Amino acid sequence: MKTKNKNLMSLDNFKEKNYGKLGTKKRNELEEGYENFKIGALLHEARIEKGMTQEELAIKAGTSKSYISKIENNIKEVRISTLKKIVELGFGGKLDLSIKI
Repeated sequence: MKTKNKNLMSLDNFKEKNYGKLGTKKRNELEEGYENFKIGALLHEARIEKGMTQEELAIKAGTSKSYISKIENNIKEVRISTLKKIVELGFGGKLDLSIKI
């Protein structure tokens, strides 16, 4: 029989305890940082899945290898217009955005 660790908490509880409730400055900064990280991770994953190097993707998208690297490594935020070029010209895909209220 497994014993339950009483020190474990959900990710949402951890974020609330350490960063505050949604809508507070510290929590909003955390969530925004995560979204930027996620974009870079998604681009990296798509590039690897397509079997492309950063340089190949950059050439197709009309940007530089260093810019692709900075986005993938969460060093630089990507503009939506550039993200669209990367997805459409670089990957031959389609960028879908949504707004949740």
